[in-house]
Amino acid sequence: MILKLGKSKCRTLLSNNYIGHLAYIYKNRPFVIPVTYYYDDSTNSLFGYSGNGHKINALRINNAVSLEVADIESVNTWKSVSVQGAFYELEGSTAKINLHKFSEGVKRVVRIKEGRDLKYLSEFSSKIYKEGPPIVFKIDIEELTGRERK
Repeated sequence: MILKLGKSKCRTLLSNNYIGHLAYIYKNRPFVIPVTYYYDDSTNSLFGYSGNGHKINALRINNAVSLEVADIESVNTWKSVSVQGAFYELEGSTAKINLHKFSEGVKRVVRIKEGRDLKYLSEFSSKIYKEGPPIVFKIDIEELTGRERK
């Protein structure tokens, strides 16, 4: 049976994971890519970072995004949540503060979920920035829906 997840369970699913699939539009075409994120319940926002490239260029033009997160045990036992929101690029001290929040948040989820104690951002992100500092971003959640099958 497929059931609707309440907002609280949707937020819990976001909090207990750190990898999702980000959807965005570029030149009237949809793109979906995996991203590492951190969900901040206090601001009802997602945080992440990236290098300058296709995704960032597209999101600067059209900031409407969707993010899907799934917890799949089997074809008959799963939960998923869909986020619709708006992308905002962060700068200066706000970017630094939120990059730290992102890093600490992801490390906490990895420690709880996988039993690994990570010390550095580079241990869960292979991004290397030769062309300047990372671009830190926030996704303000506008709508949150979820389903589960059990």
